[in-house]
Amino acid sequence: MRIKRKEYKGQNGKVLIIGGSKEYTGAPYLSAMAAMRTGIDLVTICAPEKTAWAINHYSPDMITRKLLGDDLNLTHTKEIILLSEEFDVILIGPGLGLKKDFVLKILREIQKPFVIDADALKVLNLESINNAILTPHIKEFQTLYNNTIQKPQYDELELEMNIRQIKQKIGNNIILLKGKEDTIFSKHRRYVNKTGHNSMTKGGTGDILSGICAGYLAQTKNLFDSAKEAAYTNGKLGEYMYKQKGYGYTANEMVNELWRFAQ
Repeated sequence: MRIKRKEYKGQNGKVLIIGGSKEYTGAPYLSAMAAMRTGIDLVTICAPEKTAWAINHYSPDMITRKLLGDDLNLTHTKEIILLSEEFDVILIGPGLGLKKDFVLKILREIQKPFVIDADALKVLNLESINNAILTPHIKEFQTLYNNTIQKPQYDELELEMNIRQIKQKIGNNIILLKGKEDTIFSKHRRYVNKTGHNSMTKGGTGDILSGICAGYLAQTKNLFDSAKEAAYTNGKLGEYMYKQKGYGYTANEMVNELWRFAQ
């Protein structure tokens, strides 16, 4: 994705990532590295203190805000909300766990573009958010649908009908529905991305995709194009990794090759 560079530190995009838990330290790290490799200037991760220290050990490039406790909760929201004012885009969800009240308060109080991924997707009603890219796989999409639309119920055999129904509630948000072919859609636009490989079913590839979305969005301020280009880039990266290593590569190896495709 060709993006015109600006001259001073911080002008090329800043992303705040909210996620991580004692079980999942790698997810926010992979998202952060992916965002950095799109060419942005700065990423900060808000995570529980032990998780944040682990992330710092993964890479000296990671800036972390270390919050007390094993998991993020409502006591952390005030600090996160104040910190968010310094950033262009907020990514919430990687490694977070199910934190409904925490997630809803963050989404309600922070008036910035969001990328919403992983467990954060499972607690949402689409009508309660705006100006966001959501990146569900098919099971997360089903949960999002059921939380948003009471009737008709989600029909696993009628994906197109489900998409038509949820588009009526989508507002100004974008959904990037991950699958064999990714479907990116807004209320009035749709794009099907055909890049990718079935080796990308491994854990961590979704965290990379959400980080790419956030990195592109921080630079372009365009939700639909950022989601579209992120899906394409992530898919090309997966194709490359399969050619290099077959099915045996890791998400960490994958993110380290992202520079080849992301800029």
